[in-house]
Amino acid sequence: MSLKGINAYKKGSLKQDVANADPHKLTLMLYQGALDRIAYAKGAMGRNDYVQKSEYITRASSILIHLRDTLDLDVGGEISENLFALYNYMINLLTEAHVQNNQNALDEVSSLLTPIRDAWLEIPAEAKEEAYRMQREKKQAL
Repeated sequence: MSLKGINAYKKGSLKQDVANADPHKLTLMLYQGALDRIAYAKGAMGRNDYVQKSEYITRASSILIHLRDTLDLDVGGEISENLFALYNYMINLLTEAHVQNNQNALDEVSSLLTPIRDAWLEIPAEAKEEAYRMQREKKQAL
């Protein structure tokens, strides 16, 4: 099978995963996608492939911007505010990594994002269900 066919299969599989995912799984997929793009950018940087480096850093930044911009600061309080600031910091580090070809900045973003992803994995099922129930009720009240 050609690489083009494999990539088409992966895209179709990803679309299927997204369509069937709950909000918790979607957020987890975003975290993992950002970490993957950072790793790919680091590899491209090591090969002096600046086009690929730029593409992967841009994609990782876009994911972090989305995560930052979808925080509910009213409901999340201090935790949301801290995450907002941390996402901003990571976005700035990615910009630095891109402009200065700084692999250490990529490593720092990965080291900050990995524990968040890991903590997200540890959220108990009951807590996820309660959060979704509250979110649905809030939407219905509007």
